Amino acid sequence: MIPIKESVTYDALEVVRGVSKVSQPTLTPFLTDASIANGTAVIICPGGGYTHLAINKEGYKVAKWLNTLGISAFVLKYRMPTDETMTDKTLGPLQDAQEAMRMVRKNAKRYNIDASKIGILGFSAGGHLASTLSTHFNDTVYEHDASISARPDFSVLIYPVISMKDGVTHAGSKRNLLGENPSEERINQYSNALQIQNTTPPTFLVHATDDTVVPVENSLEYYNTLKQYNVPAELHIYENGGHGFGLGVSGTNANWPNDLKQWFLAHNLLKKDEVYLFSYFVGHGEYGLHFAYSEDGYTWESLRNGATYLTPEVGNNKLLRDPCITKGGDGKYHMVWTVSWTDKGIGYASSDDLVNWSTQQFIPVMGKMEGIRNTWAPEITYDDARGVYMIYWASTIEGKFPETKSKKENGFNHRMYYTTTKDFKSFADTKLLYEPGFNVIDSSIYKWEDKFIMFLKDETVEPEQKNIKMAFSDNLEGPYSQASNPISGDYWAEGPTAIRIDGKWIVYFDKYKNHAYGAVSSSDLKNWEDISDQVSFPEGLRHGTVIKIPRSILKNLK
Repeated sequence: MIPIKESVTYDALEVVRGVSKVSQPTLTPFLTDASIANGTAVIICPGGGYTHLAINKEGYKVAKWLNTLGISAFVLKYRMPTDETMTDKTLGPLQDAQEAMRMVRKNAKRYNIDASKIGILGFSAGGHLASTLSTHFNDTVYEHDASISARPDFSVLIYPVISMKDGVTHAGSKRNLLGENPSEERINQYSNALQIQNTTPPTFLVHATDDTVVPVENSLEYYNTLKQYNVPAELHIYENGGHGFGLGVSGTNANWPNDLKQWFLAHNLLKKDEVYLFSYFVGHGEYGLHFAYSEDGYTWESLRNGATYLTPEVGNNKLLRDPCITKGGDGKYHMVWTVSWTDKGIGYASSDDLVNWSTQQFIPVMGKMEGIRNTWAPEITYDDARGVYMIYWASTIEGKFPETKSKKENGFNHRMYYTTTKDFKSFADTKLLYEPGFNVIDSSIYKWEDKFIMFLKDETVEPEQKNIKMAFSDNLEGPYSQASNPISGDYWAEGPTAIRIDGKWIVYFDKYKNHAYGAVSSSDLKNWEDISDQVSFPEGLRHGTVIKIPRSILKNLK
């Protein structure tokens, strides 16, 4: 059959608005920037009642928006069903959708996408085509490579035509696809809620209650049937918006792109807006500040091949050990660290972006006390309720707590001390923070619900402990409870740092004797599982802290 000539319409600015009489299908790629690409791809089917395609509003604009999320998009200009160019016009659009999915999947490596994260998105009649592919992906409608699946990994249906039944369907779409007098069998075949099975992909649906063109019952029927087959589904019905609102016009319907973004995140189709950052030192601390990052909290990669982000300049030994970073109420990142083996103070600097740092300060937190042997492993916790930073560290004071002193390890006998500040210019008098009745070091404090959790190292050497324990308090400055039983195993663990990921606490620590990093995990802070075999860190990484940072900050660090 001879192709018919396409017709293109333009808006007032001469931008392509729509296209009709499509007899030659095309697939236009919109590949996202490699720096933010997450492997997900979406094939977009614009709507238009199977007579034309709103290819700009429901195609190109949507593709460009998806690109901002790190998703590559492919706008499908599918053929309009017509007896003039097709032997069976009901098959033409499905053929194009199947071939588009196979083509993108076959070339996934070339496009830098994950072949298992390719979805279909359709508006109105394009939503009917997307749901048709989602329920008819195994139909043999043309000769193809059987080794490449046409099944979408997910589908997004925006005010879709689902049913071909009178009273629910969009009459124009039904007539253009099925003809004037389709059989009951053909009507049921393309009423896609009737074709759902447990292999139908997870689906996100959007509709407006006041849609008078394609009734909201289309989405409701599809959603309810997905539920019956236990297919993951999410439906957003907005109070108003009518039909054809694209990416959203006004009112609540303008929220659907953000709702879809959250759905993508929940289904691991997007990189999270935040990533995990680990600050650490190597060697003895003479090389300064280093960073590693992770998407999931398990696999860690050094940034800039282990480059130094801040070279130490203060303290007797000019070291940068045990770096601890927190983000404060002023939006800045505040860092403290160990500067020396024997100093009475610690190092401090701040940064807006973790790349450019303020002038380093030496804070003499133990300067007024006598008999100070060290000021080690400082940490910093921000109490947003009071706008106060608490800095705390381990020190040995000669003659204090003789009942727990050992001759081993140079006779160090630490307790936890602290000071508070609001501006890092004036500091409260130093006080004792935690005296658990044993040699304690490496405390790290986190707020959880209405309590504060302290992860700490029992430094007792006789009888040997060298493990991680917990203590709790209603207030940041204590008093803290008696230490718990160990949550780490029979290895020397030190430098705990913790974060919650997907509802679980993960506590990372330095396995001192093993020259490696380990971790334990718990969902209830009572039962702990050693997951050391599940985490991987850069070689040589020592005693650091983990925080979340925006992806924009990571981009600068890279």
